Amino acid sequence: MHEIDTYSYRCGVMDCFCEMVRAGVKSLALSHPVDSRAEWDELASFADQIARHYGVRCYPENEPFVTDLFPVSACRGKFLYLFYKADHTLAEYLRLKERKAALVESGAYFGGNRTQIAREYGRLLSYGDETVRTLLENNGEKEVF
Repeated sequence: MHEIDTYSYRCGVMDCFCEMVRAGVKSLALSHPVDSRAEWDELASFADQIARHYGVRCYPENEPFVTDLFPVSACRGKFLYLFYKADHTLAEYLRLKERKAALVESGAYFGGNRTQIAREYGRLLSYGDETVRTLLENNGEKEVF
């Protein structure tokens, strides 16, 4: 079996997700998160190029959204790219991040509010209800305040 270098693997993932966004399978797709700004910067040119190739948009995200959908270590302090077709999708993502921040600031980010934010993020990523439920149930590494 051929060994695939990390850079090429990450580029292949972005290619696949851009195709899925173009086809309408996903509203929003995320590249794999990377640990450093240097890795992120190295991928920037390809991310822009592949997004243009598929006629989708690319948003560089240096503060990924942390919810109970994914382990906190997969998001906090990471860098990634968002791929989407419609501007309202990015606007919805950013509004959801703002809503969470406001809930955290007001001390209301717990229980149903916390779960609702994660569910809405899952829907934005085009995950089905069962997938979201499973991700929430299986996430043993949630953000602590």
